[in-house]
Amino acid sequence: MRQASVDVPAADGTADAYLVTPDGPGPYPGILMFMDAFGLRPRLREMADRIAERGYAVLVPNILYRSRRSPLVEPDELIDADKRGAAFGRLMPMMQALTPPRLIADTAAYLDFLAAQEGVAAGPAGIVGYCMGGRNALIAISALPDRLAVLASFHAGRVVADGPDSPHRGVGAITGEVYFGHADNDGSMTPEHIATLESALREAGVTYTSELYEGAPHGFTMSDTAMYHEGAERRHWEALFALLERALPTPAG
Repeated sequence: MRQASVDVPAADGTADAYLVTPDGPGPYPGILMFMDAFGLRPRLREMADRIAERGYAVLVPNILYRSRRSPLVEPDELIDADKRGAAFGRLMPMMQALTPPRLIADTAAYLDFLAAQEGVAAGPAGIVGYCMGGRNALIAISALPDRLAVLASFHAGRVVADGPDSPHRGVGAITGEVYFGHADNDGSMTPEHIATLESALREAGVTYTSELYEGAPHGFTMSDTAMYHEGAERRHWEALFALLERALPTPAG
C-alpha cells in the first residue's frame, strides 16, 4: 500500500490528513473516514489501512483542523479516566466550532482532493464515521448525496436532537445506502433516539440498516481506548465490508 501524511486544502485553511491507497494503478473507489473526537492517530491509520486492503483509496482528515493540527490527545488520555475527562473538556469547544455549514464545505474540499489523486475512481465516494465522525458523516451525506454513495456510522452520538438542525431531520436527501451500528447503553444515542432515527429513514425511503451492538460501549471500535470491545469491533468490520462490497464495489468485485 501507499501511505502518506498529506495536507488538504479545506474551506478555512489546511487540514492535516492521512491518505492510503492500494498498490497498483486502480481505479479504486474513494472512502472518506471521519475520526472520533480523539483525532488522527495510529489507531485510525491502522483502520484506514484495513479498508485500503480491500481495494479502496482512503482519506482520513483531521476534521478539527481549525483548532489544532494532530495529535489532539496524548496516548495516556485515551485510557486514564481522569485524563480522558480533561481531554474531552479541551476538545469540546473544538467540536462545537465545527458547525454543519463548515463541515459540509470541508467535506466538498476533502472529496475534491481525494478525487484528484492518482488511481482514484471517478464517481461518488463512500464515507465512514466513528463517534462524532458518524454524526458528521450523516450530515455530509445528507448535504452531498450526489457525491457520497454510502455511509457507515459506528457508535455515533447526538444524531437525534431537539433542534431543527438535528442530523436525523436531513435524511430525506440521501440517495445511497446507510448503515448504523449503535453502542449499547449510550446516553448520547438512546433507544428512543434510535427509534426516531429509524422512523426518519423509513419515512424518507432510505435504504438502511440499523443495529444495536448489545453490551458494547460507546467507542467500542477503538482498541487504543478504555471503551474497546473486541467482539463488537470484529462485528463492525464484517458489517462495514459487507456494506461496501454491496453499495460501492471495487473493480475486482
